[in-house]
Amino acid sequence: MTEQQRCGWCGTDPQYVAYHDNEWGRPVWDSRALFEKLCLDGQQAGLSWLIILRKTENYRAAFDGFEPARIAHYDEAKIEALLQNPGIVRNRLKVNSIVKNARAYLAMEAEGIDFAQFLWEFVGGRSKVNGWTEISQLPATSPESDAMSKALKKRGFNFVGSTICYAFMQAVGMVNDHLLQCPQHQACQQAPVE
Repeated sequence: MTEQQRCGWCGTDPQYVAYHDNEWGRPVWDSRALFEKLCLDGQQAGLSWLIILRKTENYRAAFDGFEPARIAHYDEAKIEALLQNPGIVRNRLKVNSIVKNARAYLAMEAEGIDFAQFLWEFVGGRSKVNGWTEISQLPATSPESDAMSKALKKRGFNFVGSTICYAFMQAVGMVNDHLLQCPQHQACQQAPVE
């Protein structure tokens, strides 16, 4: 695939290109994978996604593989240790948000709510396919991301503003925002649906 065909936002960085070609926009239906991605998107606030992408493995190691049951029990000593970890973004609010989100996730699970199903309902259970031809056309939010943000906040999630939710929806294939000329636009439409 040539750079002219691929969505221009990923540039030429090999890790970013691989993320664009193999992950971004591919539908994700696994609740735990969605939890991890939502937390990572929250870490991006005010930063570029590439910074978080490069730190993803460090986050997985630091946060016990994004296992909500383990994260929910983090105490102040664990949080202080995380704030000394140079492999993650050492921002107290962002670190605390992952703990808060794990507790909110477990509360939903205790109510018998499937996290993946809950999130996918904001797009009616299937990917919303857009037909953009220029990066400048991509919105920062949508009515669906507004609704998701409001619902997640109501359930106790943190760092889930509408812009973060829209970026999350793009990343996990709830919205297909690959440009029409990008081969991944069609590939994401053909991705298996669970």
